[in-house]
Formats: sequence, C-alpha cells, structure tokens
Amino acid sequence: MGIHEECGIFGIYDKSGNCAETTYYGLYALQHRGQESCGIAAINDRELSFHRGLGLVGDVFSPERLQKLNGTMAVGHVRYAPEDDNRPENAQPLTLRYAKGSLSLAHNGSLVNSQQLRIKYEYSGAIFHTSTDAEIIAYVIAQERLRCGSVEEAVNRAVKHLKGAYSLIVMSPQKLIAARDPYGFRPLCMGRRGDAVVFASESCALDAVGAKFERELEPGEIVVVYQGEVNSIRDHCCGKSNFCIFEYIYFARPDSIISRQSVHEARVMAGRYLARKKPVDADVVIGVPDSGLSAADGYALESGISRCSGFIKNRYIGRTFISPGQEDRERMVRIKLNPLKSTVGGKKVVMIDDSIVRGTTATQIIKLLRDAGAREVHVRVSSPEFVAPCYFGTDIPGTDSLVSCKYNTQELAELLGADSLGFLDLEDLHKIAPKAQCGFCDGCFTGKYPIDIE
Repeated sequence: MGIHEECGIFGIYDKSGNCAETTYYGLYALQHRGQESCGIAAINDRELSFHRGLGLVGDVFSPERLQKLNGTMAVGHVRYAPEDDNRPENAQPLTLRYAKGSLSLAHNGSLVNSQQLRIKYEYSGAIFHTSTDAEIIAYVIAQERLRCGSVEEAVNRAVKHLKGAYSLIVMSPQKLIAARDPYGFRPLCMGRRGDAVVFASESCALDAVGAKFERELEPGEIVVVYQGEVNSIRDHCCGKSNFCIFEYIYFARPDSIISRQSVHEARVMAGRYLARKKPVDADVVIGVPDSGLSAADGYALESGISRCSGFIKNRYIGRTFISPGQEDRERMVRIKLNPLKSTVGGKKVVMIDDSIVRGTTATQIIKLLRDAGAREVHVRVSSPEFVAPCYFGTDIPGTDSLVSCKYNTQELAELLGADSLGFLDLEDLHKIAPKAQCGFCDGCFTGKYPIDIE
C-alpha cells in the first residue's frame, strides 16, 4: 500500500470485430496498474471512436458504450495519477486528428526529458491540452509522420527524441503498433487468439481474454500489425535491458509471467531470502494484501513458521478512495484492512509487506495488529530500503520523503511501533528472479540509474 505505478496498456487487432469488448476485459485484468481513469479507442472501417473517464473500468464502461466502440482494432489504458493530476483530460488513450489522419496512443512509463521536449515544442507553436507524457510522445510521432512515409517509420524516428521509460501502443486507421523503450523499463508482451494479435502490459491480461502468450517485446523493438501480418523493427534493440525490478516485488499481478519469470515465484523467493537473513522467533507469518502474500508464503516455507491469513481486505475500495487529510488516510486503512483477531491475538507475528516509503501506512497497520491483540509484531519487507526517487514511472518521492533516508533500521522499527524490522538485502534483490532473461533497474534502491538524470 502507498506506492503506485503509472498505468497498464492493452491493444488488439481482430478482423472479426468485438475488439472494444475484448479490450474491456483486458483492462479489467490490468486494473491493479491504475485505478484513477481508463479509456478505450477503436477503429471501425478506418473511423476512430473513443470513450474515456475517471474511475474504474466497470464504472466508466457500459455494454451500450462498448457496443458503440466495437471495431477491428482497439487500444485501452488504465491510469494511476497523483492526487493533483487526476483530471479528465489526462485520461488515455490519447486521441488526436492531424494532417495525416487520426492517431490513438496509450503509454506506460515516464520520460526524463519531457519538460525539455514540452518547452521546445511550445516555443515552436504547439499547444498541449494535458500534462501527460503521452501527449508529448504523440506530438513527436505526428511531427515525424509529416516527414516520412508511414506511421511505423514515424514511431521509429520518434525514439531518437524520447529519453526514459515508455511502453506504447499506437493505433492509426490501418495499423496497430507496439513499442518498448531501448532500456525495457516497463513490461509489454504479445499474444494471439486465433488470427487476432494482442498486446498487453502483463500476461495475465492475455489469459483474461483467452489469448496465448507468444513473447515479450524486446527492449527497443517496434512491432507493427497491418491486416493481420506482424512485422518487427529492431533498429533500436541493443541487446541490453534495465527492467524495473519492482515489477516483481509489487506492481505486477502474481499470476503474470514476465521475461520467463513467474511473479509469484519471485515473491516467494524474496520471502525465503528474508527468512534466511532476517529470522525471528514467532508463532505465525502473515502477509499484507496483496503483494505481501506470496512473500509471506516464502518466509513461512523457509522458516517453518505457520503461514495464516492475517487480514481481510475490503475489495470494494480502489485507489480512488483518497482524501488529503491524515485522519482520512488513517480511516481508509482501517476500512481497507481488518486484522483477524483469531489469527494474531496473543501471538508473536511476522508481518510481511512489500515496501516502506514514508512509513505512515506501516505504522497504522502495525497498530491494527496491536489493537487486535498481537503480542509482538516483527516486520519483514520483501524489498530493500528506498534511498532514491524513481524517474521512470513510479511515484517514489524524493529523499526528503523517504523514511529510510532519515532513520536507521532500529530507529525506524521504534518509529513504526514494531518489535523488529528487516529489509531484503540488496545483494539478494537480483536473486529473486533467477529465470528472468533481462537486466534490471534498481535505481530507487541504489541511487544508480541506467540513464543520466538531468
């Protein structure tokens, strides 16, 4: 709880139609990646239609609305937004009409040169209607399209201007294009359902629509779907990757497979390393829903301590349930999580959580366990301490807001109200995903980034 990722994206080409409905179910499977807004754009006989709105997928779309959107191609988006940036105009997919026709774009990630690009284009006469990187990327693609013969070549040329993290799905009246940045920060995979071609942030979305996973897009790869034929442009593939390792710890759904590595198994492995390096004499292991549950399994398996359900989570409260006041945030935690007194009462408890950012949420959860009768609360965290911000699409704040930059582990345990506190060792971080066929970005844990940050 407390960390958010920018968004999830989904796209499909299916000549049989019903693409908007398929995209709707794909976005449902990606809802965990963004709960503030969502949207779908579709192409039917080269005509673009779209609908976007604030809220969850099931609230924004009705069967009647989906029926109006159906076509042979569609792209969808779910978005997380900071509290001061959750405006209707920022919902995606971004849609625009320009000299060469129409364009729809869904983006996951964050550019580190967005401000420079925005200023550059504004001083050349561009007018931006949103505060999103997606609009900047769309503008770059539109500009390049005026100078070349195809939209895929425009995307290929645009890559030279973009610096940072971006997984994209771009839809023109005739083509569906998916692309990853050359560093491969954010996930993007491709699957098939019969003759249909599907792209999604995670494989769980392919499962949800009955598509068979085919492969991950390579870092720097551009995949073009035209009339059912699939071709790749690899001009920017350099054979290296810096995938965000926090996807395995927190962002992705546990049933997803990313770069050949099961997310659930990676979290179990993190729990095992915690048990080996940060053991504790306790009666029961519990996980903070949802991303702490698999790590709790690993801790219990390695330590031999019983793993039990420690919390009941209210599934009907999304991230949109946010109020700015501290009292309201505390109330939100109490409504969202309720400890099982029969599990923790009178027990020495190991509580597994995925991360600690500011420490406020962890403090409240520990207090809930104390109020439920827990005799001792030992906190184990399935990630290392955050020591630096993220510039690639995760809202990990600056060092002045990171509690681990202010206190050592013992001091932080006392501040949180825990009997003990242990984090995953940095040396074990890269070991949690042994099957992954990629390199990793761990900048938020080390302060070292694969890209120079201006």
